[in-house]
Amino acid sequence: MSEVQKNLVNRRTIYHFSTREVDKKILEIAFEAARFAPSHKHTNPWKFYVMGQECRSSIIKDVEELSIKKCEKKGLEISDEIIERAKNKILKVPVLVAVTSKLSPDNLFLQEEDYAATVCAIQNLTLSLWDNGIGSQWSTGSITRRQSLYDALEISRKDERIIGLIKIGYPEKVPSPKKKQLSEIRFYLN
Repeated sequence: MSEVQKNLVNRRTIYHFSTREVDKKILEIAFEAARFAPSHKHTNPWKFYVMGQECRSSIIKDVEELSIKKCEKKGLEISDEIIERAKNKILKVPVLVAVTSKLSPDNLFLQEEDYAATVCAIQNLTLSLWDNGIGSQWSTGSITRRQSLYDALEISRKDERIIGLIKIGYPEKVPSPKKKQLSEIRFYLN
């Protein structure tokens, strides 16, 4: 198996990160890999916003509110521990990156292609990070649809769509894969 294939099949979503700092040089290598993702007509619709602590803190009020709403919806007792865990998913992860895709409301087909291209860029980013021993998690939680995040990034909903937050850091633990069998996803047709 080639090194590329090993990287592809061994990458995992990481949910718990160590406190070890991620070297900015490795991040830049990963952003360079993302930059070379395929995009139809070379639109390069993606942007990556590395969120510092001040930027992250500006959305914590909404994170708390969403955590409470989630508990209420599930019929769970609201506790300080649950709210603190939600806040830490934003504040304590070593690197937090918001990813956006360019919007083209007058050309919905192009907008869909640009979304797909941005997802390819995220895959390139995460594979590059993994190749350097760094894990990630792509999150599309409710906070990504809140105006507070758009305000924190200083972007307009008319021009860009936040398609996720990428949590980045050295894994505390690498989970086992949970994938379908190849025979369940691949079909040869006559």
